[in-house]
Amino acid sequence: MAFTPFHDQGESLSIGGLTLENGTVRIALYGQLDIRQDQESLENLRALKKEIDAIVVSLEQQKSLPAHAVSDEVTHAMKNPF
Repeated sequence: MAFTPFHDQGESLSIGGLTLENGTVRIALYGQLDIRQDQESLENLRALKKEIDAIVVSLEQQKSLPAHAVSDEVTHAMKNPF
């Protein structure tokens, strides 16, 4: 199942043990993908390449990309509850 990069916040896709999590501002990749010399690994790599290629195309189509985007995470100090 493919997703449209940067268009569906919260959508995720698993390839082996690797997860691609789609968002409107960023796409997160996390987990582990073991690559062996077998058909399953080849299929996983082809699926990953398809998604990475779609992300690259999406970024290339943008008119102006900043050198470095600011994180959209909002963090603040919290009192330790313990």
